Amino acid sequence: MKQFAVSPLKNSIKSTISVPPDKSISHRAIIIGSLANGKTEIKNFLASEDCLNTLKIMQQLGVEISNYNNFESVTVIGKGLHSFSESKSILNCGNSGTTIRLLSGILSAQSFLSILTGDDSLLSRPMGRVIEPLTLMGAKISGRENNTKAPIVISPGILHGITYEMPISSAQVKSAIMFAGLYAKGETRIIEKEKSRDHTERMLSAFGATIKQEKNEIIIGSEQHLEAQNIFIPGDISSAAFFIAASSIIPSSEMVLQKVLVNPTRTGFINVLKRMGVKINITNKKEISNESVADLFVTSNDLNAIEVKGDTIPLLIDEIPILCIVMAQAKGKSIIKDAKELRFKESDRIKTMAQVLRKLSVEVNELEDGLEINGLSGEPFRIDNSIEWPKHFDHRIAMSIAVAALKANEPVNIPGSEWINTSFPNFEKIINQLQMAAV
Repeated sequence: MKQFAVSPLKNSIKSTISVPPDKSISHRAIIIGSLANGKTEIKNFLASEDCLNTLKIMQQLGVEISNYNNFESVTVIGKGLHSFSESKSILNCGNSGTTIRLLSGILSAQSFLSILTGDDSLLSRPMGRVIEPLTLMGAKISGRENNTKAPIVISPGILHGITYEMPISSAQVKSAIMFAGLYAKGETRIIEKEKSRDHTERMLSAFGATIKQEKNEIIIGSEQHLEAQNIFIPGDISSAAFFIAASSIIPSSEMVLQKVLVNPTRTGFINVLKRMGVKINITNKKEISNESVADLFVTSNDLNAIEVKGDTIPLLIDEIPILCIVMAQAKGKSIIKDAKELRFKESDRIKTMAQVLRKLSVEVNELEDGLEINGLSGEPFRIDNSIEWPKHFDHRIAMSIAVAALKANEPVNIPGSEWINTSFPNFEKIINQLQMAAV
């Protein structure tokens, strides 16, 4: 596996940085721009491996997409919901669960056959949660292991609206159903137990779709007409979380993160860290492309233990690996519950983070749906050389280890760093800048 070395910081962090564009919104901008009529201009697109897989697949389906200045600007020429053409080859989603799940909803309504696959990590992730509701809508989908795993084959089908109560909180599953609902006959109703991230609802509305929302219920009608828009993609709060965490665990640190997404369904990490004692001020807030964007001013402070559970979990599900690192620096025992969904990510993140924390000499208890973490009260992480780093295929695990290494007792070669490019291509560069600035 590729590795890069991270050394402990000798001084506090004093820095202003910009994080990569939001991954979730970048995927949706390409997809919804392809569904719309006209020329959609996307500014600040994330040219990560995951998002580029979505872009390439839309091109395989006949959509005209071009980019300028190394993806600073992307142009999508959409020709409407029924403009796609059959791909001559299998559609490879790489490591991207967002790509395979969201596109399943659209391809279920097409008049041609599609085959979706991915890398070994993606082929191990659950697809039944998407296939089940789409099949109820009339989709014809088959996959490995009794229609629960990719590769999947999608045959032409005629869709109808359904009322579907989500058994788990998942923006990917919800979005797949919503996209299918654009094509279905009659209304589609989606009921969530806990609110998940709402980028699909926001962007479809921005493109002219009629969507009704009442508490945790979403209603989308068929025969929608989407018109092209100009989209600016803000900084990814999930990427910003790693540097918010770094500023939180290194004493006397201050950091400004510019133009970061502060959508209320994505700020769970900020809210939890505030409860732990971190000082985070949100300034220069504005609405851009139907999303809230702001600057974050982060100041380190003594960290207190916390319990995170229930409806907070969907609001920070991607940030839990790095939250574990912050919890490991707090005073007292922190608890994560109701997060069983973590076992079905790029790795089993509950098991993998337990291994990471033990390697860092942190006392941790693995639960079925979370972790109990006994914090070090600000003491440096001690690398236990008798324990192996976990093998994984997970960008967020690798970046979490890199942040922990900034507060370790010795330099660390980051395991699995080759996976970081799926979401954060310049992560290593920013980590190196922090190390150089803190010498």
